[in-house]
Amino acid sequence: MDNFLEAAAADTVAHEAKRAAKHSLPIGTPCPNCHTTLAGPWCYACGQRGEQFHRSIWRLAGEAFEGLTDLDGRIWQTLPRLALRPGRLTRDYLDGHRASQVPPFRIFLIVVLLVFFTGGLDMQVNRQNIKLVTLDSPELQKSMSPSDRADMKKTMEVLRTEFAKPKPSAKPSEKWLRAQMVKALGNQEAFKAAMAEWAERFAILMLPIAAVMLTVLFVFKKGIYVFDHLIFSMHSLSFQGLLLSVVFGLGTVADWGPWLLLLSPVHLFVHMRGTYRISWYGTLIRMFLLFIGSTWAFGFLILGLILVGLATVH
Repeated sequence: MDNFLEAAAADTVAHEAKRAAKHSLPIGTPCPNCHTTLAGPWCYACGQRGEQFHRSIWRLAGEAFEGLTDLDGRIWQTLPRLALRPGRLTRDYLDGHRASQVPPFRIFLIVVLLVFFTGGLDMQVNRQNIKLVTLDSPELQKSMSPSDRADMKKTMEVLRTEFAKPKPSAKPSEKWLRAQMVKALGNQEAFKAAMAEWAERFAILMLPIAAVMLTVLFVFKKGIYVFDHLIFSMHSLSFQGLLLSVVFGLGTVADWGPWLLLLSPVHLFVHMRGTYRISWYGTLIRMFLLFIGSTWAFGFLILGLILVGLATVH
């Protein structure tokens, strides 16, 4: 973990130094903050960057995008290798050949945002919207006869009374859960908005979870550390996110996009075997165990997301 933090810090410092030198005020110019004569990109007296901020809106927008992706040519070298030679990409990073790559954590964050953007676009275009159907919803009422509606209405009144007002002997957690579920059913848009807000944060948790599972799977293999698993997880999850984004994007114009998800296990096999340099059967066994662990972890994350959504809905 220390090595990872040092590498990330070094990359950030290098990027900021390059950006500061690119737009620095001339040496000898007074610092805009403390008026000390500048001797470099930063003021040695107050520490403020001696940068010229009076630039066009298009230039500022381009610099913002450049700062997000570090679009200096590395992105076009990293993405093809991530898709076609993932094992070599991760292995090069672990072996110290990092100058030609976009930092793994940066590309991982960009992909997370891309997944949610394309997913929302796909849902809008196809008019897919998750809705909690209650017993008194119009959709359900249309399929029922008048007598069934009358019986259902009585049943609903009993259920609401029993559900919203639990027994005095009920535990505090049960009372809270019942009350929040009533709020969620009554204000579904707020509930979905709360879950969408927290979903991006929960997606980040897949990274340490994947690293922990890989640490367990490779516990008996010497020369492999948690840092290695973190880099592998960032690259692997980044590709899976890119693949999912492509599927979402194709979903707006075609219906065969989900077939591309078959590439997911193939890529994982090539990536894992190339990175850790293990046999094909060792790779398959670890992939199977990783699939089981990921299924459980994903289930717990979804459960946690629902509970957080219930806790924040008003």
